[in-house]
Amino acid sequence: MIRLLRHPVFGRLFAAQIVALTGTGLLTVALGLLAYDLAGAAAGTVLGTAYAIKMVAYVGLSPIAAALFAKACRKQVLIGADLIRAAIALSLPFISEIWQVYLTIFALQTASATFTPTFQATIPDVLPDEDDYARALSLSRLAYDLENLISPALAGLLLLVISYHWLFGGTVIGFVISALLIRSATLPTRQPSKDRPFRDRLTRGLRIYLATPRLRGLLALTLSAAAASAFVLINTVVVVREIYDGSDRDVGLALAAFGGGSMLAALALPALLNRLSDRSVMISGALLLTFLMGAYAFASPGWPTFLAIWLLTGIGYSATLTPQGRLLRRSAHSSDRPAVFTAQFALSHGCWLVTYPLAGQLMTAYGAGSTLGVLAILSGIGVAMALLVWPEGDPVVVPHRHDDLPPAHPHLQGRGPFHTHALIIDDEHHEWPTKG
Repeated sequence: MIRLLRHPVFGRLFAAQIVALTGTGLLTVALGLLAYDLAGAAAGTVLGTAYAIKMVAYVGLSPIAAALFAKACRKQVLIGADLIRAAIALSLPFISEIWQVYLTIFALQTASATFTPTFQATIPDVLPDEDDYARALSLSRLAYDLENLISPALAGLLLLVISYHWLFGGTVIGFVISALLIRSATLPTRQPSKDRPFRDRLTRGLRIYLATPRLRGLLALTLSAAAASAFVLINTVVVVREIYDGSDRDVGLALAAFGGGSMLAALALPALLNRLSDRSVMISGALLLTFLMGAYAFASPGWPTFLAIWLLTGIGYSATLTPQGRLLRRSAHSSDRPAVFTAQFALSHGCWLVTYPLAGQLMTAYGAGSTLGVLAILSGIGVAMALLVWPEGDPVVVPHRHDDLPPAHPHLQGRGPFHTHALIIDDEHHEWPTKG
């Protein structure tokens, strides 16, 4: 992995990701404390609604942004989104009403709905080697875990000398530095693609995604991950403060335990994925999440056990989601990758759109045990759906027949209507064959 950090382009993109996510991690801690100040014990409801608004922006706007900017310069799109996020974050310290939280979060995440899928779809073009890309995914997972490990620890130190309102300044700095690092990198140009109508560009990624069995399985497992992470992100502050009578620094410690577990899994995954399939690793991670939520729903663990559960939850979460980029890369041509990454971004956040408000509302109304029980059931449904729609073995090379193409079609030349090759949903392959 260290070798990748010396890559002239990926190294700068990874550094940009780190500083932006560190700022976002400070935002997460500060937003939780702000919600507690504004709503007290009902902070879970406020945060659940805020994160639901975030998901609405992601689900509704990311496909539109991808279609609008399909041929735009990726560097300009990424820098523009970063600077817009920095400008919006400047207003966060001045929030004094709950409705202002909701409005600002929507505006901020509208820019993120443009930035994140574009960033994710750029990495496979920067690192075309499969092993390098697998390691890059683990590094990216580690970067995301800064929100739950280094950022809370940094926030805890800063809270010793400043109020949490000043933490929002770290968010602004992170986005600005990210924009500068991206500006200094030479990004690969977009792969040429056919000129398509706006409606086709808007729906193409979704059509490819839903027609591919492994991606339908990925979506089901994302539901499991969303159920667990929603409880962690929405209710950790309430659980620590109300059940364990903890401090702001204890909230950071709990989030750090979750992030630490996720980082441990990310570090182990490149070697693990050389021996095991993506499917088995991801389903095992989702099963672990389901078990942990179900067990905690019927137990009253002490503080050390609670931290251990959060650590294991981080491990299961990372094992479930980190390999997703490999599946997306394998399932689309390079020209279609931005659309497919955007489809995953929108559909996966649709899962969080369900679980975030559910976690917040149930916690406020019924407490931690009942909330975890419901989320464990939801996670189990995700695992069952993945086992059903994602066949074991998941072959890349698939025998299939083309009765929908004329004999003179270029795709059939030298092959005939019945042939075998690495199958990807595209203009010649509209459906996944269920039979050879």
